[in-house]
Amino acid sequence: MYNYNKQLDMKFEEAVEKTREELKKEGFGVLTEIDVKATLKKKINVDFDKYIILGACNPSFAHKALLAEKEIGLMLPCNVIIYEDKEKVTVSAILPTTAMGMVDNPALEEIAEEVESKLKKVIDNV
Repeated sequence: MYNYNKQLDMKFEEAVEKTREELKKEGFGVLTEIDVKATLKKKINVDFDKYIILGACNPSFAHKALLAEKEIGLMLPCNVIIYEDKEKVTVSAILPTTAMGMVDNPALEEIAEEVESKLKKVIDNV
């Protein structure tokens, strides 16, 4: 398992806004936003469901992780996705313990656990 998700009882646009609010409450900023539906339409002219990827970053945790492992930037920021499938909306976050578990560096374990706890709280509160 590499993600933590929740199916929502709200409209897609509301879910995106609520996810942003909850990320902010936990100290995350959104560094990137990819509108997958719009990108696929523009680049290869295909229709796709509503799907947003938010690249979320908590600066203090990112700093700690980078101090522990310079190459960890390859796994930053933490992706949070919101998508609509058959009129059901889902929010999902990467599990940092799984992603950072690929790196053999015990200093990252505690950081990953803390970030994961915050991301799960975000998902639970959306």
